[in-house]
Amino acid sequence: MSGIIEQFIFSATITGPICLMLLLGILLRRFQVINEPFIDTASKLVFKVTLPALLFLSIIKSDSITDNSIPLVTYGVLANITFFLFATFTVKWLIKDNHQHGVIIQGAFRSNTGIIGLAYVANAYGDHGVALAAIFVAAVTVLYNILAVITLSPRNQQPDLNTYKNMLISILKNPLIIAIVVAFVIQELEIPMPDTVLHTGQYFANMTLPLALLCTGGSLNISELRHDKASNIVSSSYKLILCPLLITFGGFLYGFRGLELGIIFFMTAAPAAAASYVMARAMGGNATLAANIIALTTVGSMVTTTLGIVILSSLKLM
Repeated sequence: MSGIIEQFIFSATITGPICLMLLLGILLRRFQVINEPFIDTASKLVFKVTLPALLFLSIIKSDSITDNSIPLVTYGVLANITFFLFATFTVKWLIKDNHQHGVIIQGAFRSNTGIIGLAYVANAYGDHGVALAAIFVAAVTVLYNILAVITLSPRNQQPDLNTYKNMLISILKNPLIIAIVVAFVIQELEIPMPDTVLHTGQYFANMTLPLALLCTGGSLNISELRHDKASNIVSSSYKLILCPLLITFGGFLYGFRGLELGIIFFMTAAPAAAASYVMARAMGGNATLAANIIALTTVGSMVTTTLGIVILSSLKLM
């Protein structure tokens, strides 16, 4: 019994701070300490400045991620493609409304790796874990965008060349991708970075997770969960249960243990990405359903991730 309690305490040290920051964001929004303009501005600051700084510094400070990252990233990409195909075929069998399929499928596979996933990894493994996870984030971010375009395109309208061109431009202009590529170049060429730049960048990096989690909590709208209940439950069940279970188990069979298996679990156990709402709205999908999936999976991931940590840590796999 004491062993189980210790595992729950350990898992609470990882998910607890994230849960409290999300709750604080909800309370600050309710008491009007923060509002929609603040959340919008702060979210842009995180995406364009502080998160790139965090990923950049994590990579250039690490000297052992290049060799370890190749099999991890390869598995992550292949596993996510496989799960996308699984979700595509099974969701169409479970939900008869064709207009909901794209949003449900996107919610099932697209994880919030850049914020919640990285926060889990940072709490569990520190800077070295974040450095390795950054490469995973870069690869799946590109993949998620491609798969989202495919699944959200209307059945009678296949994505055209212009759609993929705009998507490629968006990926190349993504601050996270740019920061990771630049960091690798600096690391490989062994370019020295002035201490002043590193210290200034660290200030920005330290802001990332607290600010991002406050914004995530402040943007949640739990009252909207009463809409599209069946579709929401199906998508959230895939995201919170099937996605981390199948992909993490596959990683175990592949041979990953410790840090690598932990990263796979945390990245797949993270809730649906906030970007899924933006993508659904831009491509004519059910944006309300996408927002509902984000809300339910964000709240639910605190429970499912905690249970997953207890199981993996008790088996000494992470």
